[in-house]
Amino acid sequence: MGEVRATARLRNFLDVGLAERGQGNLAAIPTSTLDCLVDTGAVMVLLPEDEVGKLGLLKGGRVIVTYADDRKEELPTARGLEVEILGRTMVTDCVVGPPLCEPLIGQLVLEQLDLVVDCGRKTLTPRPESPNLPLLKLK
Repeated sequence: MGEVRATARLRNFLDVGLAERGQGNLAAIPTSTLDCLVDTGAVMVLLPEDEVGKLGLLKGGRVIVTYADDRKEELPTARGLEVEILGRTMVTDCVVGPPLCEPLIGQLVLEQLDLVVDCGRKTLTPRPESPNLPLLKLK
């Protein structure tokens, strides 16, 4: 089984909101386009500290993460990350990893953007039942 990767466009949602209200230039907002590992075992997005700084994300809280080898580590989080994958956009928090670490896309993004991981084909696609927009259940 190989790894699945996705290209994500990342921005600071606070900057986007201010620009949309006329308090900045939308084209001048720092944007990162990263090749991310899609990690179905992860919950949140993990971004390198240098990318979080480049985007100017707000400081969040702290979380304890568990690695695949069962090590645990306390890491900071950042708030207000806008994530766009395959034309679908959401705003979320992210875990801040060490500089230059591999960026990860976790389950929260996959669920909210209604994306399906096909490990056999090593692809990430919109769910077939919702090719145009995310289809979310509310009960």
